[in-house]
Amino acid sequence: MKFTDLFIKRPVLAMVVSFVILIAGLQAMKTLNVRQYPRSDVAAITVTTIYIGADAELVRGFITTPIERAMAAADGIDYIQSQSTQGQSLVTARLKLNYDANKALSDISARVNAIRNNLPPESQIPVIAIQAADSQFASAYLSFTSNILEPNEVTDYLVRLVQPRLTAIAGVQKADILGGRTFAMRIWMKPDRMAALNISPSQVRDILAKNNFLAAVGNTKGSLLQVSLTANTDLHTAEQFKQLVVRQDKNTLIRLGDIADVVLGAEDYNTEVRFSGQKAVFMGIWVLPNANSLDVIKRARVELDQIKKELPTGMTGEIAYDATAYISDAIHEVVKTLIDTLLIVMVVIFLFLGSFRSVIVPVVAIPISLIGALFLMQVFGFTLNLLTLLAIVLSVGLVVDDAIVVVENVERHIADGMSRMNAALVGARELIGPIIAMTITLAAVYTPIALQGGLTGALFREFALTLAGAVFISGVVALVLSPMMSAYLLPPHHVEHGFKGWVGCRRALLSTLFGRGFRCSRV
Repeated sequence: MKFTDLFIKRPVLAMVVSFVILIAGLQAMKTLNVRQYPRSDVAAITVTTIYIGADAELVRGFITTPIERAMAAADGIDYIQSQSTQGQSLVTARLKLNYDANKALSDISARVNAIRNNLPPESQIPVIAIQAADSQFASAYLSFTSNILEPNEVTDYLVRLVQPRLTAIAGVQKADILGGRTFAMRIWMKPDRMAALNISPSQVRDILAKNNFLAAVGNTKGSLLQVSLTANTDLHTAEQFKQLVVRQDKNTLIRLGDIADVVLGAEDYNTEVRFSGQKAVFMGIWVLPNANSLDVIKRARVELDQIKKELPTGMTGEIAYDATAYISDAIHEVVKTLIDTLLIVMVVIFLFLGSFRSVIVPVVAIPISLIGALFLMQVFGFTLNLLTLLAIVLSVGLVVDDAIVVVENVERHIADGMSRMNAALVGARELIGPIIAMTITLAAVYTPIALQGGLTGALFREFALTLAGAVFISGVVALVLSPMMSAYLLPPHHVEHGFKGWVGCRRALLSTLFGRGFRCSRV
């Protein structure tokens, strides 16, 4: 007894195998991550160093250049780019494709720490971090504006109340504030007053460092009592800073308010964010690499609706940009194209097979093969993106071939006088080898695309293997389900009708016209 005989004589077994494929594919459909493009392991290592007060040329010569030389000796680096600005150095090392980012981070950290003593002592410790290719842009940007509150007040509200709630959403990697202004005590020194009183900026800085600090004085303990000690050594208000003594000249006290304007402002005034012409503070929502961005942003929208109800008077919040909207629209268009493709394929099959019974067999094979391909995508760790959806659309015309061949072969045996059961048994036995050969051939055509290296291979690997997986599932369906359905659904007597019958009745005429055309082309 051949392999296919088992499923033809036991139709329940064939149906069980098909349902297993369907269930596996349906559960994979719910768990597959949705992305715009396949994930590519292209990362970068950034080294950020702050050098307050230094101009760009000084930062480049004493910080950026030494760090570049140290990082250049690390392994796995494709190229290095740097940026030196007022008070800040940023060196970015782009890693080679699929290189271990953690290994590169350890190597670069060790090399940067080795030259730490060669950097200016006034500079801060370099901050080293991994920047993934997917983290360059957020999945959504939220805009918060207010016609009453200042930008630093809006920023403070977002840091304390909004940012923790958005970060706690499942699947959110981080929620960063962009264009915000953090509260800071701004001391705008007056050069004329300082020159008249013979006071330098370094003296002011030393006085601030000595008189505004946090002190942990500990506690005192007795036999029955323990008391925690606190010391108010830091300043809180602008008035307290104004009263700070800078210098005592005999009986005269020179206070900070005498040589500077002290106001409660923001740390940075170099950037300003506007949305629809109004000053705003943005928040970017980054999604975890293994999370479904569509679901995460949907949950963020629900949370934002709750946050809007609790915002202070005069403050509004809305989504300024949503990257998942484009992904959703693109996926919708691909799904629409898939439906159109299925309808066209069904019409063509009906025209040439000639009966609804014959059409049912290949039409059932199409969704089972496509849904089964989703399970293979889950096994391979793929995501649902534009390229994998394109592979599914292209595979519609491939997965139906095996089922059509089975139906045609069974119908041929029925036309020779066999019963439907015997025709299915004999026809399936004859096609075991050809169907396996067709499946392996089609899969072998697309699989080499997945073996390409570089960025091309990373992008099209999921496309090629998804296409090959759909063809593989179609081969399984053609050997398991299609012969069984042909044995029970095909008409017991072979009669050509419909478009197929029309073609058969005019076969002689078509042959004559073809022969005349061929002879004319030779002349």
